[in-house]
Amino acid sequence: MGGFFGTVQKQSCATDLFYGTDYQSHLGTKRGGMATLSDSGEFLRSIHNLENTYFRTRFEPELDKFVGKSGIGVISDTDAQPMLMNSHLGRFAIVTVAKINNQEELAQQLLDEGGHLSEFSSGKINPTELVALLIIKGKDFVDGIEIVFKHIKGSCSMLLLTENGIIAARDSWGRTPIVVGSKEGALAVTSETSAFPNLGFETKHFIGPGEIVRINAEQMEVLRPANPRMQICAFLWVYYGFPTSSYEGKNTEMVRNECGRVMGMEDKTEVDCACGIPDSGVGMAVGYAEGHKCPFMRAISKYTPTWPRSFTPSNQEMRNLVAKMKLIANREVLEGKRVLFCDDSIVRGTQLRDNTKELHNLGAKEVHMRIGCPPLVYSCPFVNYSASKSDLELITRRIIKEFEGDDSKNLEAYTRTDSPEYKRMVEEIARRLNLNSLRFSKLETLVRAIGLPKERICTHCFDGSSFYTLEEENKTRVNKPSFPT
Repeated sequence: MGGFFGTVQKQSCATDLFYGTDYQSHLGTKRGGMATLSDSGEFLRSIHNLENTYFRTRFEPELDKFVGKSGIGVISDTDAQPMLMNSHLGRFAIVTVAKINNQEELAQQLLDEGGHLSEFSSGKINPTELVALLIIKGKDFVDGIEIVFKHIKGSCSMLLLTENGIIAARDSWGRTPIVVGSKEGALAVTSETSAFPNLGFETKHFIGPGEIVRINAEQMEVLRPANPRMQICAFLWVYYGFPTSSYEGKNTEMVRNECGRVMGMEDKTEVDCACGIPDSGVGMAVGYAEGHKCPFMRAISKYTPTWPRSFTPSNQEMRNLVAKMKLIANREVLEGKRVLFCDDSIVRGTQLRDNTKELHNLGAKEVHMRIGCPPLVYSCPFVNYSASKSDLELITRRIIKEFEGDDSKNLEAYTRTDSPEYKRMVEEIARRLNLNSLRFSKLETLVRAIGLPKERICTHCFDGSSFYTLEEENKTRVNKPSFPT
């Protein structure tokens, strides 16, 4: 996925920019970047690879170079950014949180028109550069961002550091969040409200779907009003979100806690304690323990001195090793106990299968699993919630293929809680993972816990539904995009 932070201040912004960007580190693992605009009008930028280290380690030694009162930073799971552009709109730096499914098509159209793409450091199209090139086709920044919204398939939120403040534009369907905060002499925009408290900012405004705003050190100006419809990603509360973060005013930890509490109340399984798989399963486990009237115990702890944040290598073998090394089980808590674990989701199931085997080896009498969301049956066309390259990397789809002979057959039945197909699928997952029992949170429970109307939340990965589907999106477009000249 990814996250960004930007601020405009009356004084130097470097310290707040550095720490504000660092607070996005749980959202991405590949690259980090920062850019500032100096008082003399010079754009200053650095980009570093984070795959083998952390943002703070890379950027702290060069922090003194980021002079100026305005700047933007990003943690990205995809491309090298920020990008620096000089155009008829003026000079600007840009960062994005985006998944653009038709980027090859858009890039070819730009090339056919005589344009060029210069950023190929990874051997692939840089989506942030592509977005920047679409923006400069507009008559002004707002018009250019509208061109992006009109032509991309997927999602894109962005920050632009301009010579006249920072422009923030949220994805036209609001799938990823942006929030504005303020303190005396400064405003900031970020993906995560958790970046604000320790820097002294107070949350002031959740930017709406498609809304475009500009901030300076004293005020926020709305350049384009929000769209009426929203499809914010439900997985923000399930997995991505930091416990202290809120989206649309709904706190992540409280949502996880409520999902666990409801499951605990409804569950008749006899267990000795409830435990959370760090980090995102802990809040749910606390709620489960309350609802089920059983103790909350820490049977597994994360080794935070060297694993302070999520780290998801693209190589499956390395992912398995990382998962094993960062979580340490406590034999004294496990031995002879009927232990129930709470976790955010099951994607492939590989790590959980290995963890279950280890828990039994350490003396657990029974191992039960409760998951904070419904089964993941569809890969996400809007947000990168995992490194999966196809639906068949999902354990659910592999099982459906074995049952039905076709991984796309009868999917509606498998997503309907308590249908015979759903129950058979969940039982098979439990068997393969060597679990004594397995339950997933009901979609209705998750939606109620979030506290937004169902039509304002994207639940595509769970039930295949979307208020705005790819099919509807494709109907509104011509096969070959037509850009303004």
